[in-house]
Amino acid sequence: MSRLPFYLLVGLLLVAGIGLSIQRHISLEVPWTPGEQREVWEVEALVNFTAQDGPVLVNMALPSSQQSFRLLTEHTASPGYGLAFLQENGGRRAQWSIREASGSQQLYYTTQMLATPDARPVPTGPPELRGDILWERPYDTAAAQVIERAWNRSADAFTFARELIRDFGDERQGENSRLLLTQFERGPLLVRLLNQAGVPAREVSGLLLEDARRRQTLSQWVQVFDGERWALFDPATGEQGRPDNLLLWEASGQAVLEVQGGTNSRVTFSMLNRNQPAAAAVRSQLAEDTLLNFSIHSLPLEEQALFQTILLIPIGALVVVILRILVGIKTSGTFMPVLIALAFIQTTLITGLVGFLLIVAVGLVIRNYLSYLNLLLVARVTAVIITVIAIISLFSVLAYRFGLNAGLTITFFPMIILSWTIERMSILWEEEGPREVLIQGGGSLLTAVLAFLAMTNPWVRHITFNFLGVQMILMALILLLGNYTGYRLLELRRFKPITED
Repeated sequence: MSRLPFYLLVGLLLVAGIGLSIQRHISLEVPWTPGEQREVWEVEALVNFTAQDGPVLVNMALPSSQQSFRLLTEHTASPGYGLAFLQENGGRRAQWSIREASGSQQLYYTTQMLATPDARPVPTGPPELRGDILWERPYDTAAAQVIERAWNRSADAFTFARELIRDFGDERQGENSRLLLTQFERGPLLVRLLNQAGVPAREVSGLLLEDARRRQTLSQWVQVFDGERWALFDPATGEQGRPDNLLLWEASGQAVLEVQGGTNSRVTFSMLNRNQPAAAAVRSQLAEDTLLNFSIHSLPLEEQALFQTILLIPIGALVVVILRILVGIKTSGTFMPVLIALAFIQTTLITGLVGFLLIVAVGLVIRNYLSYLNLLLVARVTAVIITVIAIISLFSVLAYRFGLNAGLTITFFPMIILSWTIERMSILWEEEGPREVLIQGGGSLLTAVLAFLAMTNPWVRHITFNFLGVQMILMALILLLGNYTGYRLLELRRFKPITED
């Protein structure tokens, strides 16, 4: 029979598992290793204004995910105000409303931005060129001469913008530039001149992030498009490029803050930089991202904690498969060591080993007595289960009486599995002798300890919980191991006499 479908299935599982894991790491920035730190900026915007004893409508621009920054969380504090988040002209805005307000008002908006070089910016199109640019005399002549001078010294849209801005600087400022600056603000003037020359541009507002700064204001920048990409220019110096610490707060060319029904409005910013674990930094996005709505990250925290343990079972199963198929270790039951390893996770290793040995030893003594009663199998196993429960209860009470709180965790042992283990070992004792009981019992404990060490490794716990594609990889490995028909490692000792000869 052809093995091609089998190997195709294994290959498909490997490719799917690796692909899903890499996709989560690249697109969602889930770290490969635990303990990685990420830089997070917490920015608070404070809106102050004086209400005029009537309805108030406040409209403020909000930041979005952009180059070098990803939006994590946001919340507001505005008692008594209605709040809505809107999408207008390609930008995000918050709108507060209230039927009646008077006196000084304060509205708070706080956001957390994850600093990352792999953030996916929200796509923005170029602004529309203004075709209705009119100048009064003599500003029309001055504007035309400034544009012609910069145009002759440029080669494309970006170099034209740079030369135009420098013509308004202190070193190269001419009479035409000075005349225009007496009538217009620098930022809107530059955008107007660029549009008149056929270069799409707009004025945007950004916040220069500095740790532990308070009462900061937005700075103005000119965003220029060349048809395929855009670049930022400092309207004061003409320097091209975006500073690493610049967070674009309003990038659609609209007003940052609009207040209806109030006066003396202004917005100031406070910011704080801190590092936090990468898993916590992206947890909110993992819970809300549509690609992950079918994953455990969208579940409540209690269920996530449960699945964090459940997803470790395939790791323990892989350890059992390797030790039984490749090494040749005998165990009492196929996957009983995995369940014992799960109990060790709850009890700690030393407490679990001592508790397991005590329960099995006492259970074997009592099971030996039951063998003389000639009971049927179901009744005998039921009696063993009740005995195991009684033993666990007795040990828990004694541990509490002696102040050994660690002994109380012995209740985490699976009672049915322990009962069947005692039954199997008792039958094995009668049929094969105590040596075989020690071999299988010792193999079970060794396997359980190795599975426990693998399942409690921080790196393993992190990978299995955050990358569900690992489950497909484990399945592929187990299928491959299940196809192994060669010698086991412990069987090679049979060939020792041949090497001596």
